[in-house]
Amino acid sequence: MEEVKEASASGSSEASESTAGEAKTPEIDSTPEAAPDAALLAERNQLAAEKAEVYDRLLRRQAEFDNYRKRAERERGEFWEKATMETIRAILPVLDDFERALKVEGAGAEYARGMELISQRLLETLTKMGLEPIASMGAKFDPNLHQALDTQPTAEQEEDTILQEYQKGYNYKGKLLRAAMVKVAAKP
Repeated sequence: MEEVKEASASGSSEASESTAGEAKTPEIDSTPEAAPDAALLAERNQLAAEKAEVYDRLLRRQAEFDNYRKRAERERGEFWEKATMETIRAILPVLDDFERALKVEGAGAEYARGMELISQRLLETLTKMGLEPIASMGAKFDPNLHQALDTQPTAEQEEDTILQEYQKGYNYKGKLLRAAMVKVAAKP
């Protein structure tokens, strides 16, 4: 029996310890020691707000930099295109001279053939760069593409039809580079 008493005594002591352990839940201190916890919470909230602000500034700076990079690339492309356009515009008189030289008779056949090959090669190179000749002969006069130097009254052609092309016109990648100089039919 003594063993039973010891067991029950030891069991009751364990039970009292377990209930005592469960009863020892941490309580919120309202003592002055709790103030540092509130200060830490306030500091944490302040740091979190600062972090959010810095992160927002970082995102804005990245967006600004991306916009700057895109704008710089676009401006560089526009500058390159304009420089190419001006270079081609400067070369067009040479192409015109080749065309005039090919129309002149009296030179040897081999010489004329050489001039024709050089002219074709120059035109092919400029075409690869974006040069597009404007077809004018027999077309309707378009003041956006043609410059009328002369009119000729005629009943044979419809009014505003191009009769003769004095100088070819060219576009560069869809933009007018040089208007064609033409003679236009008028009513008699």
